[in-house]
Amino acid sequence: MKIVFDFGGVVFRWHPASFLARIWPHRVETLEQGAAIAAQFFQNYGGDWGLFDQGLIGADEVVRRIAARTGWPRGEVAAVVRAVPDELMPIPGTVVLIRDLRAAGHTLHFLSNMPEPYADHLSQTYPLGEWFESGLFSGRIKQIKPSAEIFAMAEKHFNAQPHELLFLDDHPVNVDTALSRDWQAFLFTDAASARRELVSRRLLSA
Repeated sequence: MKIVFDFGGVVFRWHPASFLARIWPHRVETLEQGAAIAAQFFQNYGGDWGLFDQGLIGADEVVRRIAARTGWPRGEVAAVVRAVPDELMPIPGTVVLIRDLRAAGHTLHFLSNMPEPYADHLSQTYPLGEWFESGLFSGRIKQIKPSAEIFAMAEKHFNAQPHELLFLDDHPVNVDTALSRDWQAFLFTDAASARRELVSRRLLSA
């Protein structure tokens, strides 16, 4: 079985509400406010941020567009964009899960919506080559989940038939697209529940 991991919220910490509360304490006093502002800032990973994720615009341009769209000061928007790499810390439970899956003989890949500057940061900072056989970053290949095109590219890149792939992602729409292409897939909520699911599928020992 080839197991494919999403990155943000699965392998690396990504919780926009608390992230914005740390970066913009003058704007965000509660997680509810953080969630509302995150929805404006990241547009559910469509709009300006989706273009950044897809590698179609760079960091300076996404800052300009978000500031123009929201009226937030450009310098404050730039501070958020600069701070994202420090938010993307490995989730310890997932790292253990990755090591256990590799020890069990499974081949691991990743499929991540990630702007190119952040992809470069993760590649340079963490042992992705030890954890994964290969992977695709949206910013490098100019395609983005949940489009069918990126999943088709992944099948070729991972040299796998759809039914040979099991996908873990924290966004239901991405899981749905994987399932529609005959991948196996389930929604990731935390490492402990993912481990239980993998045990139930007989991919890990209890």
